[in-house]
Amino acid sequence: MTMPRQRGLTEQAADAAIDSACRLLRLPSIRNEFSDIADRAIKDQMTYRGFLAELLMAECDDRARRRSERRIKAAGFPREKSLRSFDFDANPNIDPATIHTLASCEWIKKSQPLCLIGDSGTGKSHMLIALGTEAAMKGYRVRYTLATKLVNELVEAADEKQLNKKIARYGRVDLLCIDELGYMELDRHGAELLFQVLTEREEKNSVAIASKESFGGWTKTFTDPRLCAAIVDRLTFNGTIIETGTDSYRLASTRARAEEPVRAS
Repeated sequence: MTMPRQRGLTEQAADAAIDSACRLLRLPSIRNEFSDIADRAIKDQMTYRGFLAELLMAECDDRARRRSERRIKAAGFPREKSLRSFDFDANPNIDPATIHTLASCEWIKKSQPLCLIGDSGTGKSHMLIALGTEAAMKGYRVRYTLATKLVNELVEAADEKQLNKKIARYGRVDLLCIDELGYMELDRHGAELLFQVLTEREEKNSVAIASKESFGGWTKTFTDPRLCAAIVDRLTFNGTIIETGTDSYRLASTRARAEEPVRAS
């Protein structure tokens, strides 16, 4: 398709031509913003090159934002959590410097694991989702899942002779976030299937887990001692272990809010 070209366009005709060209070239950000950027260019007395640079940068920035949004959506997080919204003062067990270092995602680049261990309400799931979101925003492919959901998917895939395909799917992402590991006992078959996923990813792609059980208590989840030891080894070798503690700041926050009306009266 060739667009007709002519000189001496009116402002209205020029706007229509730009709109049509942006649709044809699939440049939605330029289409939406060119008028404002053009007005600003006149006001700031930009050169033609400067104006063109502003247009192209607007398109690039918006495409990067949309890609991040798609990666975050594809990760399958159950809710939005960010590092900004985490109250480090409420849980002094979690070192802000360590978390912000992890947010740089160098550990993912090096295919290292991360373990967040602590009781319910201590922020481990918040951290898991927030760090996974940071990774997605930085261009990494991320997948979030509950441990039981992952094992159930693997068992079903094995029954349907699709296990290799399922393991490969979980093996491809740059970061696999497994939440609530250790909440339920797994039979030997389920534990072995999970072990296969971890083995597929070992030293190739990162795994981050959140668990309310310390490693010593994992024998309640993985009842075979050797398999349990092998899984712990896969999840800790060259990795980072963060203990979020035993005091639920979420419960403490709820109690504090409940006491506020009493104090006010």
